Amino acid sequence: MIGRSGNPTLSDKVFEKHQSYNEERMTIGGTVNKSFMTLALLLAGASVSWSMYFQGYDVLKYALGGAVLAFVLALVVSFKPTSAPYLVPVYAVLEGVFLGSLSATYESAFNGITLQAALITISIFLGLLLAYKTGLIKATENFKLGVFAATAGIALVYLFSFILGFFGITVPYLHSNDLIGIGISVFIVIIAALNLVLDFDFIENGAQQGAPKYMEWYGAFGLTVTLVWLYLEVLRLLAKLASRD
Repeated sequence: MIGRSGNPTLSDKVFEKHQSYNEERMTIGGTVNKSFMTLALLLAGASVSWSMYFQGYDVLKYALGGAVLAFVLALVVSFKPTSAPYLVPVYAVLEGVFLGSLSATYESAFNGITLQAALITISIFLGLLLAYKTGLIKATENFKLGVFAATAGIALVYLFSFILGFFGITVPYLHSNDLIGIGISVFIVIIAALNLVLDFDFIENGAQQGAPKYMEWYGAFGLTVTLVWLYLEVLRLLAKLASRD
């Protein structure tokens, strides 16, 4: 995918279609603020479902409902970026409900694992942001193409795994805690992390190209999608490692 982010919600073509000439423009600072707001709403939703889980409530139906609705909203935002200021906050809360429930499930099985996953995710984010800002890592066209290809491959594997699951068939090693399974998880974590570099580049380019103000919410949405994916993959990797003890 030449000239676009590996994150499927972020594409340079989006900015080409939504350039601003007579209205307030997107800025990096504004996108950062919207990202913090989006993550705050996500954490609020997660804290509610997390608390309900440990109070003995059956939050599975809320988690699944939140996941389905969040997915629908994500599709709408992806195809209609002008809806981002209105739908992204709702998406963040619903995604948070799902994330909190899932995290609580992992926490009940492996005490302390969610804090470890959160700290690792934050550390990866800050480390890659520093590497990007200092020019240590550059989002070249070949880099973008490679990350996108790997991301698309992972998405297809997960899709096949989901479909085959209905027939009682599991993809070998994908969910196992042996060395090959752990190696696969490490690879997926690396690819998820590299998508952050592309997100940084995409947001920076959007601000430089003069995208309209509402695209700040769209940029925050794409960054949040990547962070959630990265956190979940780190969580799965830690669970595999913990289950070997």
